[in-house]
Amino acid sequence: MARILILEDDTTFAQLLEGFLTKNGHEITLVTQVKQSFKQVENNEFDLLLIDYRLPDGTGLEVLTHIRNLGLFIPVIVMTSFNDVRTAVRSIQLGAFDYITKPVNPDELLMVIKNSLAKKDLKSVEPKETNSDFIKGKSAIADKLYEHINLVAPTDMSVIIQGESGTGKEFAARTLHQQSKRSDKPFVAIDCGALSKDLAASELFGHVKGAFTGAVNDKKGQFEAANGGTLFLDEVGNLSYEVQVKLLRALQERVIQPLGSTKQIPVNVRIITATNDDLASSMQQGEFREDLYHRLNEFKIQLPPLRDRGGDLELFINHFIQLSNRDLERNVKSVSNEAKTLLLNYDWPGNLRELSNVIKRMVLLSPGDVAQISALPDEMVISVRHQSAPGNSSDLKAVNEQNEKALITETLIKVRHNKSKAAKILNIDRKTLYAKMERYGIE
Repeated sequence: MARILILEDDTTFAQLLEGFLTKNGHEITLVTQVKQSFKQVENNEFDLLLIDYRLPDGTGLEVLTHIRNLGLFIPVIVMTSFNDVRTAVRSIQLGAFDYITKPVNPDELLMVIKNSLAKKDLKSVEPKETNSDFIKGKSAIADKLYEHINLVAPTDMSVIIQGESGTGKEFAARTLHQQSKRSDKPFVAIDCGALSKDLAASELFGHVKGAFTGAVNDKKGQFEAANGGTLFLDEVGNLSYEVQVKLLRALQERVIQPLGSTKQIPVNVRIITATNDDLASSMQQGEFREDLYHRLNEFKIQLPPLRDRGGDLELFINHFIQLSNRDLERNVKSVSNEAKTLLLNYDWPGNLRELSNVIKRMVLLSPGDVAQISALPDEMVISVRHQSAPGNSSDLKAVNEQNEKALITETLIKVRHNKSKAAKILNIDRKTLYAKMERYGIE
């Protein structure tokens, strides 16, 4: 049984979720406003948060930021109506575990919740075999990537892995560790984007009892936990200036000093960092220390976005289908031509992470051995149609209007022209929907 906080302003939908999840053995707390969710997470313990993106007093991203500032590690699933993948990618960058689109499929919801709860305690992990669940790719760009990994892995050089969200930065870091001379020692991963400014130093370097309010026991930092092995700092650009100073000292002198202690502890770790930002730009703006940047950037690996990987995309699709068949006990053997065309023409802003999620959802919703286009998210169809539309304009207003018209049309078709349902899904009132239908000439 998991304790789940649901943040949803549609009370009817929230009660349906509550009833469904309660029947499946979970303990549910319902709130309808962002401020109410703040109070709940501050005063109660939850195993998972299921939050709507658009709310009367804010967005789900504010909840993610608040949780991070509190130093809490709670899996968060973001729900969106007719999901914009770019918003979902942003929420994942801020610490969300996953996202799910409305109307919610019950089986998909249970799958996402199960996966989130299974990974709840994995903010730092020991080395594990992951190669069986990943595939390298066979394109020229993949060959060059792994040539660089093979070259630098046996050394102790500090490595920066740069790439868009979802390109597999942690997997690249694990591969570097597994191919290094430290492979029999710990691999510790820290998401710096999920650390509050107040707790980051404690998480990295540890503290002694009484060092600050709430420090009721001594705590070993992750530098100590990774001693002899590899410390992977994801989204390192989010560390505060003060913590950057402490990190630089630890790297230069190979010692750490826990908060509140006068004792210095020698450490021997290899540092691998990752970022989806340009640290050189952050350095020029004074947000990242230049001396620390050069200390971390002894070697840089650039991970290509999925849209630039050519023939690898089809390879990844087949690979994720096999994994999903195994995990979900399905038997999808092929993909219909229509669905395959959509998968190959979509631009994948969320990269490998998004592809993995979409394929798992597709397999889950495919009862037979052939996956159909109906098992793919509606926003993919809209996105690809817009990309291929003749006279595709760079005029922002025209693009927005074209997207809005397509979204309204697709929604009306989906709900069989029930305008009340369409307005609810689109998060607008019926009067606004009628006005937009008239404006865009939608029958």
